[in-house]
Amino acid sequence: MIKVKAYFQLLKFRLALTVAFSSAIGYLLGVKEFNWGLAVLVLFGGLAVTGSANTINQIHEVNLDKLMKRTAKRPLPMGVLSITEAWIFAILIGVLGLFILGYFFNPLTAALSLLSLILYGFIYTPLKTISPVCVAVGAIPGGMPPLLGWVAATGVLGVEAWILFGIQFMWQFPHFWAIAWVLDEDYKKAGFKMLPTPGGKDMRTAFQIMTYTLLLIPLSLLPLEFGMTGKTSALIAVVCGVLFLMQTFYLMRTCSKKAAMNIMFGSFLYLPIVQIALVFDKL
Repeated sequence: MIKVKAYFQLLKFRLALTVAFSSAIGYLLGVKEFNWGLAVLVLFGGLAVTGSANTINQIHEVNLDKLMKRTAKRPLPMGVLSITEAWIFAILIGVLGLFILGYFFNPLTAALSLLSLILYGFIYTPLKTISPVCVAVGAIPGGMPPLLGWVAATGVLGVEAWILFGIQFMWQFPHFWAIAWVLDEDYKKAGFKMLPTPGGKDMRTAFQIMTYTLLLIPLSLLPLEFGMTGKTSALIAVVCGVLFLMQTFYLMRTCSKKAAMNIMFGSFLYLPIVQIALVFDKL
């Protein structure tokens, strides 16, 4: 049972489920008639691929995770699982997820999912100790889930898929920078370079967080402009965007950890509320 729990921890289940949820949202927005069974299948495939990427991330960072308080008790630093066991697990669930997405939906979805896995596991992960550009690189696989869901539903990588990608891509910046601000001391122990400026927790970083959050507002209106959903979801997206933006002003004024935590929790609320509103507006 200890190893079963350890494998489950490798998935980073809550994070993986959030990512997979976005894939299901993209699928529901793309289909002409709702099929909840296939939506769950997209979610499960996305969960498996994301879990594989998360496991690869932990394999690469096992020695760094030992240095940080929040990660020191993960299965690999603790020695509950070996690196070999983790690699086997990552490959098995990765192949399972890609098979589901390619067989039950289309090869393009599987190919894009594989690209996302490679970007996260093999490019973003090592970049974290090299350059703050890692956040921009990580935002690409981070923004892809709703795009993948749309492609799974339609088989086409059209403008609507890119709109969904753009919203989630832009959301990644205030989300990750707020987390990096809160966990800055822990990240420094591992040598992670996540904040965008040399000064780290300063006005320049706060201003960049505000800028990317501001850009979310016009981006969130594009689904209405392109006829993907209606006015209700657009109104909800604007209201959520303005509330999210107001949190960044508090950070600019105080440059405090408390303000960064507010943005972090605000980001956790913003994305699912806006995405659920998009789906319900289509019903």
